[in-house]
Amino acid sequence: MAILSTQVGKLTRDGFSLEYYNLVINTLLFLGLLSLLVFVVLDLTPRSTYLVDFSCYLPPDELKITKEEYIELVKKSGKFNNTSIEFQQRVLNSSGLGDETYLPRTIFHPDYKKDLKGGREEAAVLMYGVVDELFAATGLRPRDIKILIVNCGVLNTTPSLSAMLINRYKLCRGIQSFNLGGMGCAAGITAVDLANDLLNGYPGSYALIVSTEVISFTWYGGDELDMLIPNCLLRMGSAAVLLSNRRLDRWRSKYQLKRLVRTHKGMDDGSFKSIQLKEDSQGKQGLAVSKDVIEIGGHALKANVTNLSPLESAFEHVCILATSKKALDEIQKNLDLTDEYMEASRETLERFGNTSSSSIWYELAYLEAKNRIKNGDRVWQLALGSGFKCNSVVWRAVTSVRQVKRNPWHY
Repeated sequence: MAILSTQVGKLTRDGFSLEYYNLVINTLLFLGLLSLLVFVVLDLTPRSTYLVDFSCYLPPDELKITKEEYIELVKKSGKFNNTSIEFQQRVLNSSGLGDETYLPRTIFHPDYKKDLKGGREEAAVLMYGVVDELFAATGLRPRDIKILIVNCGVLNTTPSLSAMLINRYKLCRGIQSFNLGGMGCAAGITAVDLANDLLNGYPGSYALIVSTEVISFTWYGGDELDMLIPNCLLRMGSAAVLLSNRRLDRWRSKYQLKRLVRTHKGMDDGSFKSIQLKEDSQGKQGLAVSKDVIEIGGHALKANVTNLSPLESAFEHVCILATSKKALDEIQKNLDLTDEYMEASRETLERFGNTSSSSIWYELAYLEAKNRIKNGDRVWQLALGSGFKCNSVVWRAVTSVRQVKRNPWHY
């Protein structure tokens, strides 16, 4: 009897062990298949592009310039006749610029001549300062950057501006680097579009965009009136933007890319020639702006916003490139926008002037400084530029953006 009991107990224990073993195996197989299914679904699901953070360059106070000081320095430079000085005075008075914009003083020296050394030095100050700030804010290491895009309209050097950043920050050898030149004020959104496409090919990556303009290379020292307008409007500025398609970054990002529309009117001769870098009759180089540029911009704008209408029901905030007061007035009229929608653009134009492609980021920084951005809000950034181009990008806030000390509007 004792032997029989022992055998029965052994069979019971062995049976229980076998059932437990099968249960564990089946559970592990189920979890494995479930994990594989989740992985496949996530891999096949298009990744969202997130705007993790951005920063805007704040030049030192010694570079601030009032409209009155600008005219005085123009007179002292000895490079302009009375007609061109009076013209610049009229443009400034109606420009919408305030008395705290920034310009490098070297351009006013009587013996000033454009040279690559000076251009690279100005570009380095603009780019390094804003990228340093972005890295510090995000805690990202330079070697984490997989994609680098720099856009600067007029200054193009060898090595490129993007190569300058690679050398400065010792970015990884496999980095996808691009340098966009000659694409004007709308190039910042072009860079966002390019970065988004590249991120689709490099899942789980970071893209760094740097948008700037080197004012010492846009400066014109002659008397052709249509080439003097950029002198009066363009000012120093730059922005660095960090994009990511890493799903985990959704929780620390500010915005999600929702839509991007690019319109190019370069097939039309009038549009193509409306803004050109050229030489005058004396061989002096500068940006020539057509008298029809506002009308041309209106046509490009109309074509671009067709897919974004109706505007007021589509966005809570609008950031329109701060070109000039006249341009902003026309856009507000054509799109029937309220003064509240135009506030960020007008305030940016007054405080920083036309900082070219980086302008839309100073405007977004303004909205953040005012605590305007709430979770779920949609932000429309619009930029127009040479070519002629009109580009739009729409972001959706994934959090209520709080004030940060490094905002250029806090100083």
